[in-house]
Amino acid sequence: MEFRRVLFRSADWLRLAHDLAEAGKEVVIAAQALLESESDLKALRRLADELCEIPGCLLEANDLGAVGIAAGRPFVAGPHLNIYNEVTLAAFARRGMRRWLPPLEADRRLIETLHRSRPTGVDSEVFVFGRLPLAFSARCFTARHYNLAKDDCQFRCLDHPQGVTLRTREGQPFLTINGIQTMSAQTCSLLPQIPDLLAMGVEVIRISPQPQAMPAIIAAFDAARHGQALRADPAGWASEGLVDGYWFGDAGIVRHQAPGQVNCEGNHA
Repeated sequence: MEFRRVLFRSADWLRLAHDLAEAGKEVVIAAQALLESESDLKALRRLADELCEIPGCLLEANDLGAVGIAAGRPFVAGPHLNIYNEVTLAAFARRGMRRWLPPLEADRRLIETLHRSRPTGVDSEVFVFGRLPLAFSARCFTARHYNLAKDDCQFRCLDHPQGVTLRTREGQPFLTINGIQTMSAQTCSLLPQIPDLLAMGVEVIRISPQPQAMPAIIAAFDAARHGQALRADPAGWASEGLVDGYWFGDAGIVRHQAPGQVNCEGNHA
């Protein structure tokens, strides 16, 4: 919902959610991280009401306006709500939160501390793979890149499924502009850290989809979450490389552990 990519409208997402729910899947539809207008709020209210008609379907709130709309109904607290302490976690739980995601720059220590102190009935979910959405703006950066007005963008973002990479003067990939999002140029991968997440008892991991290598990526994380020994080959997973710095409390662009070095042998399920 963040991009001006209207090939799928709300009704299409709802039909897809209904089909997946009927197939026994839990469906979560994420609300915008930046609600810009009253029309955005009205659209979100309609979406929240319609989601209530689909059993097992939840709204993910990424803005306090969305939390207000979802209040009293079960919802997922997205990473852009910036939950950094136990008090905030408990406050959202009182409003109906059933699952939460730490901020994307949270390190292992913070994730573990808040996971252990989470209220009863609240699950933890951790973003483990994908380019990191770091900031949002009312301006569409892709349109600006082509000197186009946001209202006459010609949907140029469709020409860049993974955004446009920004580089430093030294040529290092630094950021990605993608519609109204500023994202990391590199792809975050916590595949080697899955055993740690399992040991913590984290209930859900999140993989952000991308055009290439998704079957291999899903297979690697699925094997890891089942405690199977594996040696993944990440070649081709990310055009600008894989990073894991935030997990270790460093700059997000840092990579500490080679992403193929994984040994999950043992029973962590």
